[in-house]
Amino acid sequence: MISPKKYAKAAKVLPKGFKTANEFFNYVYNDPDMIWMGQNTNHLHDQNGVVEAMIASIRWNDYCKYPPPEGFPRLRELIMEDMGLGNEYDILVTAGATESLYLCANDILEPENNTITCDPGYLIIDNFASRFGDHVKSVPIYNDQCGYKLTPQLVRENLDKNTKLISLVDPLNPLGSSYTKEERKEFKDIAEDHEIYLLHDITYRDFARKHQLMAEICPEYTVTVYSFSKIYGMAGMRIGAVVGVPEIINSIRSIVINDLGTNLIAQNGAMAAIESKPKWLERVRNITRQNQDIIKQAVDQVDGAFIAVYPSDGNMMAIDMIDTGVTPREMADYLIERKIFAREGSYTSKEFGHRYLRVSFSIPTIQVEYFAECFLEGMEALKTSK
Repeated sequence: MISPKKYAKAAKVLPKGFKTANEFFNYVYNDPDMIWMGQNTNHLHDQNGVVEAMIASIRWNDYCKYPPPEGFPRLRELIMEDMGLGNEYDILVTAGATESLYLCANDILEPENNTITCDPGYLIIDNFASRFGDHVKSVPIYNDQCGYKLTPQLVRENLDKNTKLISLVDPLNPLGSSYTKEERKEFKDIAEDHEIYLLHDITYRDFARKHQLMAEICPEYTVTVYSFSKIYGMAGMRIGAVVGVPEIINSIRSIVINDLGTNLIAQNGAMAAIESKPKWLERVRNITRQNQDIIKQAVDQVDGAFIAVYPSDGNMMAIDMIDTGVTPREMADYLIERKIFAREGSYTSKEFGHRYLRVSFSIPTIQVEYFAECFLEGMEALKTSK
């Protein structure tokens, strides 16, 4: 019998009536009426050339060939231009930001090393870091004192001589918290003083009010993870990138397993997405910010409920329900019956998941208004049923 690995993923908490995560997600995916607020995906794109670019690629029978193993040169150029980085950086196109995170953990960590992450946070990073390092220090951040984020002070309190990697998901999934210019400067000092790498996951940066790349101020110790899943609305295409100075990227090249390249149809769509971005970015931002205001107005009507970080700098937020008498699990089950897919907190927190419901709001406003109605009705119905 194969022994379970130390880094085995925890089982996902499933809604009532489903035996496996795959069964549940297949149900959600195949329901055309389902409102998708559970995976931070972006459903706000109109015709922007992305679909046309991918269809043209199929019609040309491009899928019969392998693409360049590190990404089409034009796509690599577009990503670097979008980030505002010059020729002193290098890049690999990957099959999604998740693959980039895996490669970074694999390349940077040695068996004696530890990684600092935060709780709540993106637990996949903890899983990857535990595979290649000694252990993960998941720092509790769900409180006002630290602003619901992994602060430089908390990092200093938790690092030791074997700390090699600090995870900065910025803005942070699931809370939407982000960093100030002063905090970024402090992270730079920590990295340089202790020779620690910063894993800067910028998946949600285009939703933020202000954002700065750690690569700009701390290039030698920053590896940046770039995603097409959220702002570009291409989650199902599984395409992303990892960016850093040549020394870092050359090292990552040595452990790449997907050496036959990333989906070329997705790459053609990605190029069209970046090229069209100036035409739609502000519209998407404005809708998401309007949508989170609608959610806030509903949450404010519920005694004991509050939004942990408001306004969110991401396209998601955490609704704290601990003092309402209704659990996030109960609310998630109630909502799924009303064709709304939201996520109770255990998906993004081991310690605080029982407190909050995570909802994303990069969806049409009419759907957010329906969520607000159902959230209030659910609170009343679930309280009454107890």
